[in-house]
Amino acid sequence: MSIVAGAGAAPERDADAPARTPANDPAHDPARPAAPNPVRSPAALTAAGDLLRALAAPVRIAIVLQLRESSLCVHDLVDALGVTQPLISQHLRVLKTAGVVEGERHGREVVYSLVDDHLAHIVVDAVAHAEENR
Repeated sequence: MSIVAGAGAAPERDADAPARTPANDPAHDPARPAAPNPVRSPAALTAAGDLLRALAAPVRIAIVLQLRESSLCVHDLVDALGVTQPLISQHLRVLKTAGVVEGERHGREVVYSLVDDHLAHIVVDAVAHAEENR
């Protein structure tokens, strides 16, 4: 079964509901910008899934939130998050492999930072959404 199967099929309509026309369909509002095409390549969907899995641990979410504020080394993250150094290092490895963070060596320490702000927005929005629903 394809991830994008059925994407081109027309949705079923309630027989009692009025037919949608450009006049009563908010999706056809001329002032509203056109939505991007929701159908993506399977490779892009797989990569997005991999990225979301890399972000799917509470400690990794906390790391991204910390790095959103400033670049930090492992011991700063240990102090800020109250978890062990091996655990922080393990999660940083996952985030680095996924392309979320990058490290720059400064003497004996590696300073970690976010690769870009897109990922921070995803995490901030997810946390905000979770807090709204509580």
